[in-house]
Formats: sequence, structure tokens, C-alpha cells
Amino acid sequence: MTKKLVKITLAITAVTAFAACEGRTGADKGIDLGTDTRDLSQLIAGIWVDPNGCDYWIIDYGVEGYLSARLDKYGKPVCSGAASANVATGNFKGGATSIIGDVL
Repeated sequence: MTKKLVKITLAITAVTAFAACEGRTGADKGIDLGTDTRDLSQLIAGIWVDPNGCDYWIIDYGVEGYLSARLDKYGKPVCSGAASANVATGNFKGGATSIIGDVL
């Protein structure tokens, strides 16, 4: 009986998570379509350093989040040494108005 309950719970969780996407996609990838709904240029980014020492722009607004490689004008990765490996620095959670916070 316990295995069946676990399977049902997982199925309900998966359906709920999929439904949360609401199918809101479009050509403009520069707009945050989540709880804050604003242009991505208005969001506050920090830097996360990967295990190889290279930088990534990171924005964490609780349930929502963005991560992209930090590149120089030639398209090569920036490895600035802004922080230790596997560390995020800066106010990457600043400006969040979402009522849904991180659980971690």
C-alpha cells in the first residue's frame, strides 16, 4: 500500500509542477514571465563560479532563477576569480518581490 501511495503522490506532484508552467512561452526571451514579470535587464545578477573557475551570471528569485555563462566580447568564458569555485557572490537575490522563497 505504501508504494502505491508514493507513486500517486509523485504523479500528483509531477502534474502540478507541469501545470505551473502555464504554457507561457513566446519569442521574447528577455521578459521574466514568472511572479515578478519584468524585463530581465531590471533584475539584479550576481556571479557564480563553476568548479573550473569560470563565471556565470546568476539571478535567484526563489522558485524562479536564471543562469548564463559570462562571456567576453569574443564569446570566450570569463574566469575572473571573483569568488572561490562553487560559490555565488553579489546580490543575486536582491530585488525579488516574489512571495515564494527558497526552501534551501
